[in-house]
Parts: sequence; structure tokens; C-alpha cells
Amino acid sequence: MAVFRHSAESLVQLVSESVPERVLSDVIADYLRATQGINPGKGERRSWDRSIPILARDLVEAGLGGVEMLIEYQLPLTSKRADVILAGRDRRTGADSYLIVELKQWSQAELYEDDADLVLVPGMGDRPKLHPVVQVRGYCEYLADFVGALDQHRNAVRGVAYLHNASDPDIHDLYDHVEDERTRLFSKTRRGQFVDYLRGQFATEPGAAAADRLLSSAIRPSKQLLKAAAGEIKNRDQFVLLAEQRLAYEIVLHAVEKARAGDSKQVVIITGGPGSGKSVIALSLLGELSDRGYSALHATGSRSFTETMRRVVAKGSTRMKAMFKYFNNFMTAKPNDLDVLICDEAHRIRETSANRFTKSAQRTGRPQLDELIAAARVPVFLLDEHQVVRPGEMGRVADITAYAHSLGLAVHQVDLDAQFRCGGSRKYEEWVLRLLGLDGGAPEAWTGDDHFTVSLTESPYELEALLRSRLEASYSARMTAGFCWPWSSPNGDDSLVADVRVGDWARPWNVKGDRAVGNAPASALWATADGGFEQVGCVYTAQGFEYDWNGVIFGPDLVYRDGKLVTVRSASKDPALTRKGVTDVQADRLIRNTYKVLLTRGMMGTAVYSVDPATQEFFAGLLEPRAAVR
Repeated sequence: MAVFRHSAESLVQLVSESVPERVLSDVIADYLRATQGINPGKGERRSWDRSIPILARDLVEAGLGGVEMLIEYQLPLTSKRADVILAGRDRRTGADSYLIVELKQWSQAELYEDDADLVLVPGMGDRPKLHPVVQVRGYCEYLADFVGALDQHRNAVRGVAYLHNASDPDIHDLYDHVEDERTRLFSKTRRGQFVDYLRGQFATEPGAAAADRLLSSAIRPSKQLLKAAAGEIKNRDQFVLLAEQRLAYEIVLHAVEKARAGDSKQVVIITGGPGSGKSVIALSLLGELSDRGYSALHATGSRSFTETMRRVVAKGSTRMKAMFKYFNNFMTAKPNDLDVLICDEAHRIRETSANRFTKSAQRTGRPQLDELIAAARVPVFLLDEHQVVRPGEMGRVADITAYAHSLGLAVHQVDLDAQFRCGGSRKYEEWVLRLLGLDGGAPEAWTGDDHFTVSLTESPYELEALLRSRLEASYSARMTAGFCWPWSSPNGDDSLVADVRVGDWARPWNVKGDRAVGNAPASALWATADGGFEQVGCVYTAQGFEYDWNGVIFGPDLVYRDGKLVTVRSASKDPALTRKGVTDVQADRLIRNTYKVLLTRGMMGTAVYSVDPATQEFFAGLLEPRAAVR
């Protein structure tokens, strides 16, 4: 791992002899830019000018000039960075010892409305910030949970928040959150106590070897975290596996045992349509593997899906939330650090992990599929090829199989035949595929199914009223639409723009970002949180979720002409389809897959409406208008 590191003594010497304090920030920034692609802002640079030299001098004064300072240490498998990690030898035991230091230049701070976890800092706006002790405590727990060298030595990691510009009277109520010796808070007033604290933590010998061991350690969930995850997940009695689901589960467990026993590597692919139980298998595996002590993580390419997993499955456990990652978290993972990487919603795998926020040093062009396969002895891919809805998504069985074979790896594939969404109606699943021309067949009339209701509504008003009646009857319900309307940012008064317009009916899209707007939930929580019904969902927020009653508005991007449904690329407002290099053939498939995703979110029934009169008439020939909804 590339990290700016110096012993405290060498850093003090660097500043005093050759690099003025005011340009130390440029030295650190240049290094991070060259090695990690990080381009620090002016605020970070100003903090380095003073904070880093102050800490280095405190260490030297404590007689600990040999302690190694790891500056801007990036926590494994995240984008978060700790200000400094001090690495050395424990004064009492001689074992490796690490102290995470969160440096704050605040001169004043107070608790935010008596909330012990939040603080308000004068001069830094009216939004609260996380209490620095809470922040550093989280870093300590995360480091101990994911760095293999610390698995059996959690107490080797401690944390300190150092407010070196603040006097005690100006931050007095922040001390209320100092609950134990593992995370402490020091101010300018208590600098002498801080120097004594450092002397009590570290021996005077150099810390370079301890730093090397931390930086070269395997990255994987700790046994304690795995135990916690197993207890949380396996206690969920709704995770019952049937038929092919159980077969897929057992094949993965067998592959894991074989890989460990033979020091080998193999790939498992599990395919299935919406509601076939892929995510139930994924979570059941995460629980069982954790229980058996295997290092396993869950990952997806969907922010909405991952955030919901963290919110629902890991509810109340910050540590457990770290078990749920994104596909692009494995760009720098070491090969086979994990026993198992469970790639849920694997149809969302991209060509590369790079995006506009990616550090330049990591823009290697390496395929994301290569990163995921390399990360674990047994990478598991759960996917539905008909849910590829964006250009550049590579999660197809043929792509994964071919790549695995090119690496000389065995591939096991299990196809899930069962249908658990859409009321267990295989008939409806097949009807949707024929309607959209995704299986080679022609559309046919819906002849009914005792387990699932499909109906046509005459207007968006009627569609909304139908779904709202189900919501008021204590069912879950959501309305979605093809991406055929602009998607505006919120108004200045924190309200949403009613972008989705059909005649005089208008409703907003779901929220764009990761914070609520008024009563509308954040994008990732639209499908599951209260308030989501009042917005129209798009494919990117609906994908991966299910609700009892499902409404779909067909936009002008898929219309009935000359005896068949055809796509109209120019009618789409999806920026993914305007990218250079996306062909009309690709756009056609992506639009059809989008409606396949939207049509298969319901558990009890789906109602549809098309804004195009000819298409609405075509649907009327296939569906009875407003079929009775049970």
C-alpha cells in the first residue's frame, strides 16, 4: 500500500532543515497525487502545514522519534483515510502497536443539540459534524476488523482525537464522549498529558517494522466480525432455501472447502430471473461462511441495493455494514486475500472500476471482472442477464465463463428455475419476455394466473389511484417509468421538481442523491422507505427490489408500430444511452431490459399504462382493462 510515511524524527528534520512548514503540504500532496491519484484540496493542505509537524514534534519530545508516521492512510476496501497512524512497539509487551490520530484544527466546538455523537464547529457552517472521538473509534474498529495482522490483537489498535488548537474551556462538553482508554481526546491545554500518553503507549525503538507488517498484511474480515455477521444473518428465519437454491448453496460451500483443502481457486455462477432467490442464497452463504470462519464479503454494483443491505441486514451494527461492499472497492485488493467474494446483482459488473472520482494512479484499464475474480479463492456471481440496463455492464455468463477459463479456472454454473417474485408465476415471467421480444417469441394475450394479477389502466391518475388503494390496505406499492423525462435537481426550497409529466398529471422522480429531500427518501431507500410512493422510480433505484403491487408507465422510448414493439432511442433521457460508442442495437437491448426490470418488481400484481395511444391500444388487446385486483 502506497502511503506517505516518515519516522517522527525524520519528519521534524525534513521540516526544520529543507522543507518549510508552509510547503510541507505540497510535499505530501505531490506524493499522494503520484502514488494514489489523490488531489488534496486547500483545506487539507493547510491542516498538514501545522498539524503534522506538531504531532511529529510531540513524538520527538516524548523520546519517540523512531515511531513511524503513516500519513493519510487509506482504510482497506474503502475510500476513507485516517489522518495519521503511528506505528511502533508496545512499551509494556514489545508487540506491534498502532495509534490512529485524528487531527482537528478546531479552536472551538460544542455538542450539537445535546447529541453525544455530533458536534457543531463555529465558522464551519450550521451543519453538525461527527464527534472526533466517534470518528476515530470507528476507524479503530474497522482497522481491527479488516487487517489480518490484527485479527487476534485488536487491543494493538487505539485511537486519539487531537484538537491541538483548542483550549479545554472551548471544547469542555466533548470530553463526555471519552468512554474508555482505547479512544482518547486531547486539547492544546492537555498537550503535556498527550506527550505522557504517547510515552505510555510506545517503546523508544524504531517502528518501521511494525509499519511494514501493517501495510503488507492480508485484508479480510476478522474472526470477531465473521462471528457477529453469522449470528445476525443466520437468526433470520426467512432465509429458507428450496430446490435449486439449496443446490447452489451447497455447490458454493463444496467449492470453498475444496479450494482451501487443495490451495486452489474456482468460480461459481448462479443465474436466475427476478425473485428466483439469488439474494437469499447470497445472504445465506454470507451467514454460513462467516459461521465456519471463512473470510467472506458481499458486494454489488448498485448503490441502492448495497445501502439497503446495510440498512436492513446490518441494522444497528456499524461493524456489520462493512461486510457489504461495492464492486469497485476491490481495485487494489491483494489476490486471494478473501476465501469468498459473493457478487450479488453481478449483471451490474462494469468494464472497469474507474469513474470520474477514481484516482489517476488507479486508472489502469484493468477489467473489473479481473479484480473481482482475483480478490477471492472462490468468487461467486449471482446474476440475471436480462437485467443488463447500462452500456458497459459486463455481467453475462459467457463473459464471466470465458474470462475464468482464460485464467485456467474451473467454472460451476447453477440455473435457478424457481420463480419467487411475481407471485411465483413463471407464466408472467415468460409473458414479459415475449412481450418485450427478449426470448424470440411473439407477444401474446395474458390469459390469467391465480397467483398473479396483470391489468391495464386508462390513465396515470387511475394507475396511481389503484396503487394507492393497495398502499392504504397495508400492502407495499411503487410506481416506476421508463427513463423518458428529464431528471432535475431539487428546487431551492428543498422540494422535488415534477419532471414526469403525462398531460396534466405530474410527479417527481425519486431523489437523485444520498440524502432525503423533504419527505422523499434518499435514492438508495426509495423502494423500501416511507415516502417513496410519492415519487416515480427509475430503473436504477427499482432494480434489485420488490414490492407487493407494481405500476409501470411505458414512455415513448418503447412503442407499437407496424405490428410490433419498437424502441425509439431519441425519446430516452437516460444519459447512459447518449454516450459515444453505444450502438442502436445495444440501445435497443438496454431499453427492453429496462422495462423487463420494471415489469418484474411486483409480488402480487402489476398494472401498466402507456403514454403512446397506439401502444396503449396494443396493450388493450393483450390485457383486460383494470382486471379485478384481489
